[in-house]
Amino acid sequence: MRLTFDNEWRATVTDDPLRIAPRFTSDSVDVGHYADAKERERFLADTFGSQEWLWDNPDVLRFDPAGRKLVGVEFQLPGESASVADSARVPDTPALRPGGLRADEVRDFRLEMCAVLCRTPGDTVLTGLRDLDVLDEPLEARVGIAPDVALLVQHGTVVGWSLTDPARYLTTGFAAPDAGPPSDVTRRLLTECLDLVTQPVILDGGPRADRPRPTPCGRRGPAQPARGPAPGRHPALAHREPGRGLREPVTVSRRLRTRPRPIPGSPSARARSQSSDGEETQVSFPLWPF
Repeated sequence: MRLTFDNEWRATVTDDPLRIAPRFTSDSVDVGHYADAKERERFLADTFGSQEWLWDNPDVLRFDPAGRKLVGVEFQLPGESASVADSARVPDTPALRPGGLRADEVRDFRLEMCAVLCRTPGDTVLTGLRDLDVLDEPLEARVGIAPDVALLVQHGTVVGWSLTDPARYLTTGFAAPDAGPPSDVTRRLLTECLDLVTQPVILDGGPRADRPRPTPCGRRGPAQPARGPAPGRHPALAHREPGRGLREPVTVSRRLRTRPRPIPGSPSARARSQSSDGEETQVSFPLWPF
């Protein structure tokens, strides 16, 4: 099977998926053989494909120049969540096909990050989609490029990705995820954190087919009023090391109707509430420290 990415860049599906466990950090799903920022910089220098440049933040796919085989990926977490109804329309067919990728040519390209995040109940599966139009037609293939990580294919084009059981792969920075199963508390905290760092796709009026779609990078179409970045997304860039993760906690502020109750025994989440005309709650946390 041959797959098309952005800019008419193509790769062929092989029978050799990556054997590396993914890392689900504060803002991305990472699969790669590097354990710190220096190793990652060397990894990028020795491979080709899609990567970030300056303030640009596309998805990352890296290939070995010698054999043109896929050796690493980083999928950025979209800042907008689809509605419950739209998320329920994400198909779980066809059956997953494990496989790697071999680039057709040694050439860099740019892979736009997905615009919308679809979440199942309990966040057992996270799916990044190019846009909601993908849900109007069936998928052609689901290629499992790494454990619990799949590319979604429609008409020969990669239109998204999925991560199964994301709580199992929670970690910070470059640390390997815990080998043990996640606790119920961890799963609940994951859902609460995703509620904070993503915002719903608000589509007002008319049938879904007539409503404006989110464009790449979460920008709204002309029919939607301009809106700022998702809370907790772009401010995090100020805390990033060159090309990589968070050096200090990200602060997310949001007005709530009621006073939040701190989670007993959780040192990674602290809430401060102050009463005024409207009660504001500020939550400060490194997103996945538990």
